[in-house]
Amino acid sequence: MSSSKKQRAVQALLSEYRNVVVALNHTIDNVSYANLTTVVDSATADENCQSIQTILTHIVSSGYAYAGYIRKNKKMADDRPGKVNRMSVAEYLQDLENLLQYTELTFENIEDDELEEFDETRKIKTSWGQAYDIEQMMEHAVVHVLRHRRQIEKFKKKLEVL
Repeated sequence: MSSSKKQRAVQALLSEYRNVVVALNHTIDNVSYANLTTVVDSATADENCQSIQTILTHIVSSGYAYAGYIRKNKKMADDRPGKVNRMSVAEYLQDLENLLQYTELTFENIEDDELEEFDETRKIKTSWGQAYDIEQMMEHAVVHVLRHRRQIEKFKKKLEVL
C-alpha cells in the first residue's frame, strides 16, 4: 500500500490495528492445546467467551466482519472466510496474519478524506445497532482486540491454578 499524503491517517489506523494483533500474538504464542480448548468460564451466556479458543475464533471472525462492513460500504467484494474453531495456536496466528492482510487490502484504495462520515444515512449500520464511519469501525476493531486480549490474559492466569 502506498504511504502517500492521502493515506497517512489510514496508515496510522492500520498500524495500530497491526500493533494490537501483534500484542495478542505474544499473549497467545505459548498457549498449549489443553489450555486453548479448556472451558474457563462455563457460567457465561456468551458462547464466544468460554475458552481461549472461542475468544480467538470470535476475534478473527469479528475482524473479518469489520473489514466486510467497510467493503460493503465501499461497494467492494467481500470474500472473507467463515467462522472456524482452530485446534492450535499456530492456526490462529496464521488466521490473524491473514486477517491483517485482508484488512490492509480493504484499505488499498481508501483515502484519509473517506474515513469520517457525518451524514448518518451514509454510515455503516452494524448488526448490533451502531452506526459507524470507517474510522470509527477501525477504532472499534482495535479496542475489540485489546479487550479480548485482556480477557485471554485473565483466562491464562485462571488456567495456571487449575
